[in-house]
Amino acid sequence: MKKTLHPLISGTLLLTAAGLTTRLIGFFYKIFLSRTIGAEGIGIYQMIFPIYGVCYALTTSGAEIAVSRFVSRENGAGRRRSARLVLTIGLGLSLGLAIPTAFLLYANAAFLARHILQETQTVQLLQIMALTIPFGACHSCICGYYYGCKKPAVPAAAQLFEQLSRVSAVFLIYRVSSEQGRSLSPLTAVVGLVIGEFASMLFCVFFVSGEYASPGKWADGPAAPSPLSLARQMCSLALPVTGNRLCMNLLASAESILLPLCLQQYGLSAEQALSVYGTLSGMALSFILFPSVLTGALSVMLLPSVSESQAAGENAKLSRTVRKTVSFCLPLGICFTVLFLLFGRFLGSFFFRSSLAGDFIITLAWICPFLYLNHTLHSILNGLGRTGTGFFNNLIGILIRILFVLGCVPRFGIQGYLWGLLTGQLIVCGMNLEALKEYLHN
Repeated sequence: MKKTLHPLISGTLLLTAAGLTTRLIGFFYKIFLSRTIGAEGIGIYQMIFPIYGVCYALTTSGAEIAVSRFVSRENGAGRRRSARLVLTIGLGLSLGLAIPTAFLLYANAAFLARHILQETQTVQLLQIMALTIPFGACHSCICGYYYGCKKPAVPAAAQLFEQLSRVSAVFLIYRVSSEQGRSLSPLTAVVGLVIGEFASMLFCVFFVSGEYASPGKWADGPAAPSPLSLARQMCSLALPVTGNRLCMNLLASAESILLPLCLQQYGLSAEQALSVYGTLSGMALSFILFPSVLTGALSVMLLPSVSESQAAGENAKLSRTVRKTVSFCLPLGICFTVLFLLFGRFLGSFFFRSSLAGDFIITLAWICPFLYLNHTLHSILNGLGRTGTGFFNNLIGILIRILFVLGCVPRFGIQGYLWGLLTGQLIVCGMNLEALKEYLHN
């Protein structure tokens, strides 16, 4: 008899393959940017992402998780037509927030750049970035639908298509600019971001429209909730998740804005502070986060799988899932800690031509076991419906980092922030494990 892989394993492997390819492309793209727009340019480019994160949290994060979880539930109950309705409601909720948010961001870009980011060079970057918000909302909801159906091939392909479109567009602009004797600016990278999101949205819409056009797939099943009832249930999950993510992203924005300012208090000039920030966020963290492509893929597949197991009352299966997650992520993190400690300085110098990036990689190596494990544990908590616990744990972690930014960076420079990253990840990991101890000991 032919054996098939468990959907959780096969989905994780598929997402990992796509994510690894995407991350490799993105990694070399970061190297390309570091050599064309420089560390300061990367710092300016990275400064807009806290605002992007806030917009994403407000418009997309809750809807995507709600779509994934409720599609999984409706499919599990044999209600395929209702699963399609979940996607329609999710798209309506997400786009209903995304479109006005994009207009508000575009109209208030100058205010945000001057008074929040305190960097006037980000005005145009924010205005162009506003275009990505509706595109991202649409494709994220469709990806949530396919995750809930345990069909990760479309999201995986969309992720790869987005990255290829972004990098190809920026490289094409670079070739044209070089022929005209002009250099690249951070603005070009944001244009690439918009093109990538738009391409990914078109890709997802193309695939899901094919499913909508196949009425045979949507035969009536068992009695389904009414559209109004579904919308209420989805909002009851999406609103807390959105509030949690919004709060977290606002605090992350404060962290990212305060870091360059506190580096200036340490004695660096504004340009030096941006360069250090760009080296950390755009170069060193690229290496540290690279292995998380595997844990990230696992996290995406865990949420619907955990939700189904909980709904079926399969506590033994839940316990096995949690234990296997820990036994996989911790050794993975330890292996990469050793790797980065041994070769961090070489990696920074060889790939980014920056000894500072190498020093950052060595210091950040210690967070790998906790960082990779936290991704998956947080997804398990969300799958169990314990979004409040996950939010509180992450809130503690980011508050610790902000305290280190305010208290240590003005005295010890960027090293103080790196200490905060390690402390925060360690404490959050302990809190996540404590929250799931009933499943670890069964």
